Amino acid sequence: MTLATISRRTVFWLLSGIAIGLTIAAFRPVGAAAVDPQPHMKMALETLRSAQAHLALATADKGGHRVKAEEHVKMAIAEVEEGIKFDNRH
Repeated sequence: MTLATISRRTVFWLLSGIAIGLTIAAFRPVGAAAVDPQPHMKMALETLRSAQAHLALATADKGGHRVKAEEHVKMAIAEVEEGIKFDNRH
């Protein structure tokens, strides 16, 4: 497998997890959505943290790609957290 193939696969699974999380959040009861002003961002954050945990449990022999994916997930978590903070202030 090439670097491009592994990178695309990693991104695909991460984005799939986020999409599933957002879909689940979209079907929450109306009252729950009204109480929580950012259910989609919080679900995305949960999904990213789950991906982070799974990557941490994976075997290390991935040619550096697992570590790189962990770095990207960590950055994505930070961005979602910043987005939540920004929206809470504005």
